[in-house]
This record gives sequence, C-alpha cells and structure tokens, in this order.
Amino acid sequence: MADMSNISRRSVLRMGLGAAAGAAAVVALGDRTKLPNASAVPPATPVPLEPAVQPTMVTGSFVSAARGGVTTNWAIARPPGQSQPLRPVIALHGKGSDAATVMAGGVEQGLAQAVAAGLPPFAVVAVDGGGSYWHKRASGEDSGAMVLDELIPMLGSQGLDTSRVAFLGWSMGGYGALLLGARLGPARTAAIAAVSPALWLSSGATAPGAFDGSADFAANSVFGLPALAQIPIRIDIGTSDPFYDATQEFIAQLPNRPAGGSSPGGHDAGFWSSQLPAELTWLAPLLTSIQ
Repeated sequence: MADMSNISRRSVLRMGLGAAAGAAAVVALGDRTKLPNASAVPPATPVPLEPAVQPTMVTGSFVSAARGGVTTNWAIARPPGQSQPLRPVIALHGKGSDAATVMAGGVEQGLAQAVAAGLPPFAVVAVDGGGSYWHKRASGEDSGAMVLDELIPMLGSQGLDTSRVAFLGWSMGGYGALLLGARLGPARTAAIAAVSPALWLSSGATAPGAFDGSADFAANSVFGLPALAQIPIRIDIGTSDPFYDATQEFIAQLPNRPAGGSSPGGHDAGFWSSQLPAELTWLAPLLTSIQ
C-alpha cells in the first residue's frame, strides 16, 4: 500500500476534482438512462444571437506578396452602431501619403455625420500603396494587384460585403481609382470618384517615378478604357490644378459625361476636403443599391 503521507495536498485536490467530475458525468448519464422517453424530450430552442455592433475604426496590416513582401497597413472606418456587413469605398491616397493620413482627415467623423444626415451606411477602407501609382512596376511591386487580389478578398474576413465596392482617390489615387475600378470591372465596381486625378497626355510629360517609360505609360493609361463606359464616374478638379487640362481631355473622351466638375481651387487638401461631402453623398446610394 502506498504511503499516504507522501501524497501532496495538491494531489488530493486533483483527485477530488476528478472524482467530482466523474460523479457528475455518472449522475448525468444515470438521469438520462432513468428516462425511457428522454429522446422524445424536445431540446430547448436556441435563442438567436444579435450580431455584434462593429467598432467605428479598425486597423491592421498584412505582408503583401504583390508589393514584394512589404508590410502593408490598412484601416476600416464604419458609421456608429453598425452590425451588418457594409459595402466599402476603397480610398486610394496620393503620392507621399498612406492609409493613416487618409483616415486622419476626419473620415470616421464624416461617415458618422453623413449617415446621421440620412445617407445609407457604408464603410471606408484605406490602405498603404507606396508611391508606385497603383500599377505594376519594373521593380516587381504591384500595388494595384495588392488592392484587387489581397486587400479586397481580405475585407470579407473583416465583416464587409465586397460583392460590390466603390473607389475614391486623390491625385495619384484619383488615377488609381479610375484604373483599378476599370480593372475590377462594372460587375463589381459600383462607382468611381476621382479627385484631382494625376493624368498626363504623354509619357514625356509625366512626373518622375510615375511610370517606367513609354510602354508602361501606354499599358496603364486610363484613356479609352471600355469598362469606364459602364461605371458611374465622378470627377472633381480645381480650375488652378496643374492636372486641369489633361483632366478635361480625359472627360471629353468619355462616352458618358461624369458627375462632379470643376470649381475654384488647386491641387491641395483644402480643395479636396471641400469636395468630400458631395462625393460621399454621390457615392453612397450607388454603392449600397441592391444589384
């Protein structure tokens, strides 16, 4: 027989807990066997759980294979009190900016005010795209593929409805919104709002680093894209913007005149913030309508 003095107090406690658990299991099993009609007892009807209310701001990151293994930050803003999947506006930043800068401009507060004023609820998503003008570069980096093939599929795991999305962008991002919206196609792109888009009429006129030469410029031009004829477009640009003339040329070649227009202003945050309420008002019903 084992020497009981060598059994620790912890062992006794473990034995006691195990015995109690075993006894509970036996009692439960015994109760079931004593009820010949136990199988006929209907189970309790589960009470459906209410969907959890989503936070108004969520941030995260992923390692983007399309961008060559770069850690890429993202942010999602929602109006307050939302528990159902919302469709997103993909907001593309300009050169020298990032996802945090986009959200720092008051997107969270603007969404809350817009929905409180009667707009149907939607989300705004921003993501780091670097300075590669949202298309594949000679370096191998492809921020456009990152958005279409990595970011948008990932948003489903964040509780968003990506069956249809809209694009909004400023400067480099305005060009990117037109390019990526067309590439995603009219079946999934609900609308595009391009604000002060960085557009040029020839490769020789482009900003340094925007394209990798004339072939890259031609392959990634937004002029003459058939898909843009089937997607609602809004273009806002200031009359003092250096991209004004090229943007007017772009508007003239579209088969359908876009919403928006030109008004006094330059290529700066002051003009962009003045246009944002009208752009969100225009985007919301197009994005949220049932398709």
